[in-house]
Formats: sequence, C-alpha cells, structure tokens
Amino acid sequence: MKEMVVLYPGTGMGHLVPMVELAKLFLRDGLAVTVLVINNPFRQGSDDSFIAAAASAHPSLSFHHLPPVSLPPNPLMFDILRQATTHLRPVLTSLSETSAVRALVVDFFCTEALDVAAEVGLPSYIFFSSGAASLAAFLYFPILHSATPGSLKDLGIAPINFPGLRPIPASDMPARLQDRNDESYKRFLFLFERLPRFDGILINTFESLEPRAVKALKDGICLPDRPMPPTYCIGPLIAEGKPSEKHECITWLDSQPKASVVFLCFGSRGSFAAEQLKETATGLERSGQRFLWVVRAPQNGDQTAKPPGPRLEADLEAILPVGFLERTKDRGLVVKSWAPQVEVLAHEAVGAFVTHCGWNSTLEGVCAGVPLIAWPLYAEQRMNKVMLVQDMGLAVAVEGYDKELVRAEEVEKKVRWVMESEGGSELRKRAAAMADKAKEAWKDGGSSEEAWVEVVKVIKNGGNGVRG
Repeated sequence: MKEMVVLYPGTGMGHLVPMVELAKLFLRDGLAVTVLVINNPFRQGSDDSFIAAAASAHPSLSFHHLPPVSLPPNPLMFDILRQATTHLRPVLTSLSETSAVRALVVDFFCTEALDVAAEVGLPSYIFFSSGAASLAAFLYFPILHSATPGSLKDLGIAPINFPGLRPIPASDMPARLQDRNDESYKRFLFLFERLPRFDGILINTFESLEPRAVKALKDGICLPDRPMPPTYCIGPLIAEGKPSEKHECITWLDSQPKASVVFLCFGSRGSFAAEQLKETATGLERSGQRFLWVVRAPQNGDQTAKPPGPRLEADLEAILPVGFLERTKDRGLVVKSWAPQVEVLAHEAVGAFVTHCGWNSTLEGVCAGVPLIAWPLYAEQRMNKVMLVQDMGLAVAVEGYDKELVRAEEVEKKVRWVMESEGGSELRKRAAAMADKAKEAWKDGGSSEEAWVEVVKVIKNGGNGVRG
C-alpha cells in the first residue's frame, strides 16, 4: 500500500495556498497526499479556481471535498470548521482502506480534528501557516488568560509580556482576543489549549528570520507547565510566481525603472472604506513616486471572524478622487481586486511593498528582498507588524493603522521615506540580506531543509512526538 499523508486546511486562500505548498513537499519525498476541502457555502470562486489549477499542475495531488455543512444563522468561521470535522472520521477510514495513512496534518484552526485522529489511531500534526512569534504567544495565551482578570481591550498600549518574545502592546493583539467575554475569544482559547496535544507543529518560517521566537519554542518557555511538542521550521513556503498568462501589471512594470515602484496590496480579504481609499490615493499622488495599487471595492464592518462574502468589483472612477487616474497615469497603475503578487514582488522594478502583514504576504516580500511598509488590518497582523519593525528591522509602520484613518500625509511621508531617505536605503539592504537567508534555509544543510528531512522521517516512522 502506498504511504499517504492527509492534509486538512482551514477556510480561505491564506490557509489553502501554504497547505498546498506543503503538499508539494510531501509529494517530492514520495508520499501520496490527499487534501481535504471544506464544503463551505461561503467559499469564493478564487478558492475553486486555485484548487482546479493545483490539481491540473500536480496530477498526483488529490483533493477530497467534504460533504456540505449545516450552519446556524450568522455563523462564525469556527462553526463551519466544527461542522466540517464531523465528516472527518469516515473519510480517514475510507482512505486507510486503500493507503497506509501515516499522519493527519491540520490547519491551526482545525484543532478539533485531534480527537478524530486519536479515534482512528493516526499521529496528528499542526501546520501553523503564520510565524513562530505568533505561535509562541498563542501557546502561552491560556496562562496569560488565567493570570489576567480583565480584558486586553482595557489595557490600551500597555505591553503584554510573552516569554522569549519582544513585548507586544495589548492594542496590537488580535481583535478577537481583546474581549474575554466575546464568543470568538472563548473559541480561540479552546484552540490554543489544544495545540500542545499534537505530535508536532510545522511552522511556515525559517530560523534566521525569527531566531528569538524559535528559541522560545525550542526551549519550551512558552509552555512552562506542560511538555512542548516538537516544532519544525520548514519555511518559507510560498506559492509559485508565474501565472499561465502575463498580467497587464507585469507588462507595465517591464517599462518602469529598477526599484522605482511602490506596490500596494492588502491580501485576499483586505479592503478599506471609501474615505480611506481617497486618503491613500491623495498620499500616493503627493508622494511623486511610481506605484502599482491593487484596489478592492469598499467593504464595511469587521470581517475577521465572519465567513467572507462575495467579492464585489471595484468602480475605480467612483471610489477614487476625481481625476486621480488621469493625473497619475504616467507613473501609476491601479488594478482591480487582484494581481499576481509573487511575480510582482520578484520584478526588479518594485522598490517597496505596502502590506497588511498577513504572513503569506510577509514571506513573499521577504523572499523578494523588498522593504515593507506595514499597514496591518486584522487577525495577527498587528503582532506581525511589531516583529517586522522592532525585531527584524524589515519594515516601517504607517501611523494611524489603529485609528479610523491613515491620513494622506502619512501615506506620502512613509512612501517618500522608504524610497528616498538614507533610512529607507538601510531598510532595503536588510531586506536584501534576509532574502539571501531565506534561500539558504532550503539549500542542502540549511535549517529548513534539515527540519523537513526530520519531519518526513518521523512521519514515515509513525510519529514520535510528545503529547501533553
């Protein structure tokens, strides 16, 4: 029987894309792979297109769609994941009849699958698609919860101390962890408490990017009261950069000078209110810099715990300042909704990246050696911002990301600083050096390559992790 691993990603492209990159590694080392796809009624067309393209490019990669889920009114993301997991056991049992299933590797949000894996006798691993610092903080969070009687939202910018990490202002912790009485807070706490019970944790990072956080994990100081499962830094895992068809923005970049373009893109779910779009446009125009800007239709309300709704097409003339597109047409390009980000960042014309600090985008910017302008929006992105700016020295943050508006003056100021100042030049040098370290991590003898060899050996041998 062929040896197989089963991968169970969460919902959304930010979780699906790195899980498929992980699948490619397993395929490379001779393991069959089945990726389980949650039949989420809110799944966007981009998810389906991505799955179809991945299946076509890698015929040995199998996708198995789980049965539809039944949901309560106004569901949280957690409701979708919990319902999907009820379908897991019969699928694993069926796969085990034709293959030697060696392990179940689940997304960080799918920890309820731990119980199913235990029932069918499978070793289970977490794939943490964000950084080591976030993981270390989340592992320690239940202890912080017990020691802190109030909610983080009441602490303002007071620093939260996590063992082995740089202090993080309470206001920069994820919004869903701010109020201990919120239902999402309780769900996250349940999730964090289960992480140490897995046989191991695979992290999409590399040691030289986050040495401080990696040491905290390896030393187990973020879990002082229980055994720390083995952790494996196997990043950077990022998607391939060349779509089948050349996008218009790549053609435009081909005509721009080297390192002259500021690229603005805010992830698969990042969108702004109309007033913020106008402020950003005004700042870009005043900066005098060349720019490539991916704009999505304005979306109001907090989307962080809700299933994403259908993506609307942006009417650029209506949402941007009058005459902006005409006035900036000789040095700027605005594209609707999407651009091939990996390919854009790798282009020699790109000189800076304004990013929401989602981890996939962060790694893509790091691997391209592009200095980052941090504009965090939701989830753990503010935590990532703290590490990028203060620990890694790879980013500068916009002021006002935590307020109602980032003003045009601030957009202009930070863009000019990165593109024109001596400080921006130093930032660019550090970014280039880190890009070299990212490549070294996956060379023979590199830290990520060695960690991956150990992962494959452990899984093929049936797992030897530590359960708490």
